[in-house]
Amino acid sequence: MVTGTVLERVGSSYRILTADGEVRAVLRGKMKRQAPKVVVGDRVRLDLDGVHGILGIAAVLERTSLLARRVPEGRGVRPVAANVDQVLVVAATRHPDPIPQLLDRLLVIAEANHLPAGVVLNKVDLDPGEALAERFLKAGYPVYRVSVTRDVGLEPLRDRLTGRETVITGPSGAGKSSLLNALEPGLRLRTGTVSRRIGRGVNTTVSAVMVPLGDGGFLVDTPGFSEVGLWGLAPRELAACFPEFRPLIDRCRFPDCSHTHEPKCAVLQAVAGGQVAADRHASYAALLAELKGIPKAWE
Repeated sequence: MVTGTVLERVGSSYRILTADGEVRAVLRGKMKRQAPKVVVGDRVRLDLDGVHGILGIAAVLERTSLLARRVPEGRGVRPVAANVDQVLVVAATRHPDPIPQLLDRLLVIAEANHLPAGVVLNKVDLDPGEALAERFLKAGYPVYRVSVTRDVGLEPLRDRLTGRETVITGPSGAGKSSLLNALEPGLRLRTGTVSRRIGRGVNTTVSAVMVPLGDGGFLVDTPGFSEVGLWGLAPRELAACFPEFRPLIDRCRFPDCSHTHEPKCAVLQAVAGGQVAADRHASYAALLAELKGIPKAWE
């Protein structure tokens, strides 16, 4: 039996890394009709068609984790990558200016999928991003401040990636592809520019791709997306997806506290006292309202 890791889908075939090197394989008839959908990071079992000599994906091995995103304006979910160990959210400190609430949304998705997360602040040569870094450090996230053009901060980040399977995500224009090229020379991922008219990034990654690292581990580059839905998360579970809220939740007066208006809410008290950033709480409130507005499966 030959097994391998799915690196990328290319048309109707898949690039797969095996112990003997990279191969191409297609889905067998049965696999085309049954779940789960094959995504990058999946460990798959391969077999050989004795007649045509074509490698086929015969089965998807059990997953240890799955990162998925909700189909825009839909009730379904779309898996992005399987068997990953962590998520790093990349944002530019300038050009384009960061949108903290969008970054919070991506971090919540990682938390909801029970994946450790961190923040990478790119382009610190344009703006050091000290206030933004402090915001996320205060929330409990590791922060890496880097500059690809000046080769700043790349070694600590590389150490974080070694031996792990890491999803890289973030808004378009943050410099994800340039960052991956710098971390792993030879990738030659396509890079884009920031649109002057709208101030947003020009997305150059059209599908998720997993790339092996020379020192061990994998990186998963994902298409830049500015609208990511939440799914499968009850409103009452959202607070636990904010690390700085977790020690406070059980100290609220009411066990079903929404942390938005109730008296003697420990989270609101922490916001008033400056222990929790007010704009982080604003992100929570916005996401809570969104979750409450998501149609139920039977609606």
